Order: sequence, then C-alpha cells, then structure tokens
Amino acid sequence: MRRPSLAGAHSQSLTMKKAILDLLRHAPDRPAIASTPPVISSATPPSRRDFLQKSALGGLSVGLVFDRLKSPFAVDQELEFTTQRVNRLAAPSDLKITDLRIAHLAGVPFTSPIIRIDTNQGLVGWGEVRDGASPNYALMLKSRLLGKNPCNVEQLFKLIKPFGGHGRAAGGVCGVEMALWDLAGKAYNVPVYQMLGGKYRDYVRVYADTPEGKTYDDFAVNMKKRADQGFTFLKMDFGIGMLAGQKGMLVGGDVWDVANQYGNSQTSKVGNYGMTRHPFTRIQVTKKGIDKLAEHVGRVRDIVGYDTPLAADHFGHFDVNTAIQMGKAMEPFRLAWLEDLVPWFYGDQWKQITDAIDTPTLTGEDIFLKEEFIKLIDKRAVDMIHPDLASSGGILETKKIGDYAEESGIPMAMHFAGSPICMMANVHCAAATENFVALEHHGVDVDGWEDIVTGLKPIVEKGFVKVPDKPGLGVELNEDVAKKFLKKGSTWFAPTDVWNTKDSWDREWS
Repeated sequence: MRRPSLAGAHSQSLTMKKAILDLLRHAPDRPAIASTPPVISSATPPSRRDFLQKSALGGLSVGLVFDRLKSPFAVDQELEFTTQRVNRLAAPSDLKITDLRIAHLAGVPFTSPIIRIDTNQGLVGWGEVRDGASPNYALMLKSRLLGKNPCNVEQLFKLIKPFGGHGRAAGGVCGVEMALWDLAGKAYNVPVYQMLGGKYRDYVRVYADTPEGKTYDDFAVNMKKRADQGFTFLKMDFGIGMLAGQKGMLVGGDVWDVANQYGNSQTSKVGNYGMTRHPFTRIQVTKKGIDKLAEHVGRVRDIVGYDTPLAADHFGHFDVNTAIQMGKAMEPFRLAWLEDLVPWFYGDQWKQITDAIDTPTLTGEDIFLKEEFIKLIDKRAVDMIHPDLASSGGILETKKIGDYAEESGIPMAMHFAGSPICMMANVHCAAATENFVALEHHGVDVDGWEDIVTGLKPIVEKGFVKVPDKPGLGVELNEDVAKKFLKKGSTWFAPTDVWNTKDSWDREWS
C-alpha cells in the first residue's frame, strides 16, 4: 500500500486540527466517549467528513485516527480532543479562592450555616456547617484559603483539619471541604462521586426519623405515616425521658431533668443532665420501666410491621449495665440498631454492650476524622458505624472511614440533619462507598425544604435520592426560597473581610 507523503500528512493533520477546534467551538454539549470504537479502514486515510463523524463517537476513535496517520501533530490533537469535556469557561489550574461568606439558615430543621466560596473565574462552591454549629467555625478558615486553588481538595483539607474537633466543632472544616469538592467538580465538569472513584449505586436509600406524639398511639401513627410516604427504613426515639415522673420506673431519676437529655436541661443541685456523661448520672431503669418501654416498642412494631427495618436512638443517660438490660429487652423486636447507648469514646463499654446483646449496636455521629472510628472498628466495639459527614471530616474522609469499615465487614449508616446542600454531599459519598446502608433525613416535615436548592426535584422520592450526574454536588442554592429560612438577626451572605487576615502561626510541629 502506498503511504501518504510527510508533507501530505502534515497538510492533512492541519486540516484535522482546524476541524477539532471548530468542533470544540460549535459543540458545547459534547457526547460521552463511546464504549466501542468505530472500525477505521487502513487502506484509505479518513476524509474531513469521516473524521468529524467518527470524532463525534468518542475520543478513542480519534486516538486511532491520529495513530494511523502518524501525524507529527497527533499528540497535540488527541490531547485537545480527549480533554474536550473539561469546562472551557474554567481553567482548573488557574482557579483561585477569592471569598468565603455565610448565610445562617434556621428551621431546616435546625440551624444550618450555608457556606459560599467564590473564585476568580465566577465558579461558586456550596457547603454547610453542621446543624447547630457556629458559622465562625467556617469563617475562621477563610484566611487559610484565600488565593488557594480549590481543586487541591485533600491538600487544603490537611491545611484546615487541625481547626476541627469532635461534634459541632468540626462543622467548619467539613463544610468547607464540601464546597471545595463542589468547586472541583464544576471546574472539571464531573459529579463529585466520579472524583471519588465512581459509584456503587444510582439511588441512595434514606431513613426517616419520626417525631414523637402526645401518646404512644400517636407516636405509632407517625411511624405508619412515614411508611405510607414510601420510606423503606425508619427510626424511632424512645428512652427514659418517656418514663420521667412515673412512679416506680427510674431509680435516681428524680434529681435530674430526665425529660430533657440535651444541653438545654435544667441545672439542678447534682448538675445538668444533658451535659453529664451517661455513666455519671447513676440513673437505673427498673424492670417495670424496661417492661413499659418494651411494650411501647412492641406496639410500634406491630403497626409498622416486620418487613421494614426499624432503628432506635436517644435512650437517655444511664450506665452500661442498664444499657445491656435494655438491649436484651428489645431483642424480640428485631431492631436495625441501638444508637448511642453510651458516649462514643467509651470504646471498652461499647464492646461490653455489643458482646452482651444480639441487637446491632451503632455510634459515631460526633466523631471527627477516621482515627477514632478505626479504634472502634479494630476492637469490634460496635456492629455498625454512623458518621455524620458534617462532623466526620467531609466527603473524602467519610469515604475513607467507610472503606476501612468495609474491609472489616462493618456496614455504614450516615447521620444527617441539615439542608439539601449537605444532603447532596452525603449522597455523593454514599454513592461512592460500598458498605453504605442508609442516610438519615430529618427535614421530611419541613415545608419548602426541597425548594432551598435547584437542580434536582424531587430530591427524595419514595425513600430514595437519585444520585445526580451534574457537575459538583449537582445542586445550586435557590436564594429566593433560602432567604425565607434566614435566621433572625443574621445577614444574607454578609461581607467577611474581618476574617481575611491570618493572625497565628499554625504549624503543629517544630
């Protein structure tokens, strides 16, 4: 076969290069790379028309064209074509953070500070500080981020993670990390899950928490309502708060504000119940009290049925012995898990409980970073882990936590109680993590919750969230609706110049 001359190939390659540039200029919505390349004849060099037709089928076919031609411009041409899906409006290597601001929302269902990170190229990244946390946890990080490239997500995470801590103190670090992934995905025109290695599932299962009722029957009816809404996984709260003030139910409970187990408890002579760690209250539940709780769970189970997984949370503050007694009493009802029976950092007590009962145990919503999860996993202290992505370190760190647990055969459920911004960060992480079970959703009953963002509607449909394929997190803040949730006394994305200047030496080593 007669080969074309070098001059002829050179001329032809210039024509093809022009065709590529024309294609890039006039075809903004380009097709995905084909799974099977077209057959290219070696007998006749492709014409310009053939080239354009085949190039529309995918980068692999173009690579074969260039290889056949042995063109001196082949590498440049192939690189130009195979990077055609990169957003031409953003030059990722030149992307810089120029600002960070907060809009503090309330009632979604709790308070949720929304993070907006601006860049020099007009791209905006969205993140969220964990529910109930201070916006300052994020604002204090601004001086460490200005001028940095948000696409270097892991590098920036290592820069800011020393400023996080367990519980809500991690909210700023995790919220910024979400926004960085959103920006990186938009810069490279891919969804976040793809940058985590791809997805295991197209739909993420959601489990719904359920409000209590005035009576046991009301509570059970609320659980039934969730099932009717299409949720295939439910969770209930029950515990010693239900027994408060009832004769013969609790030993030592009358000196504590047992009905209020959170930080807003009344402070009495013995201390604040909500702020006292479980083993130190010395409250015990009598057999009569445990029987009463078992009766309640049984009635709820009868209404919900046994086809639907039913988890349990928020039992109150009592010691490991009482936790074991309660756990054994609940075994007939086949609960999906018992959550946070004692604080997460009492690993030996968790193992004691886990070894003593047959119902799965679970904890982790307040743990920051993978190291403490690793301790629980290695000692087999719990049957399941339960990170809150807005406390555990953000999207990538939570995936690392899930991957470590998966290697030990331990499933991962995910805690979440924020706006749709944070939910979508969870969805991408859950999609990319093999041992994921279900994601909590606290905003089911919040009117207008799904309208806080645009880009995915409905967000939750019959108990599942479809994993979005749009760049970044896949949603944008709907400012008109979100402003309705603005916390009283706060300002909508107010200037934050006071946080621009770094005023400390942050290195952790000498």
